[in-house]
Amino acid sequence: MPNIASILKSEISRVARKEVRTEIETLRKASALHRASIAALRRQVEKLEKELRRATKTVARAAPAGDADEAAESGPHRRFSASRLAAHRGKLGLSAAAYGKLVGVTGQTIYKWEQGKARPRKAQLEGLAAVRGLGRREVAEQLNG
Repeated sequence: MPNIASILKSEISRVARKEVRTEIETLRKASALHRASIAALRRQVEKLEKELRRATKTVARAAPAGDADEAAESGPHRRFSASRLAAHRGKLGLSAAAYGKLVGVTGQTIYKWEQGKARPRKAQLEGLAAVRGLGRREVAEQLNG
């Protein structure tokens, strides 16, 4: 009897492996199709992102030309450089607190601007530009007066 039982067991195992193999093959094919479609979708997304960046750049280039009237009304565009701020403060021989008093901000704000941890707002840029045009005498008069 043990012989029939072992034969039956081996036959069941063989049939089960055969069934599993066919199921796995079906799943492999489906998986390959899914991977191919995912790759195609990724390529499509990359293409669309590239087009979006290109369109954004085009709009950004065209926008300043259209906003020239608004920029002329609001005044000149001011640039900010942390190193130039530190150099100008050093040239005048002022502490950050004294320089901040001229601009209308705190000394801590001046330090943060010089370190690049913060950037001045538009109104503060105007104050910096006003201080930039002052010499040592005018600065001393404003601080003492």
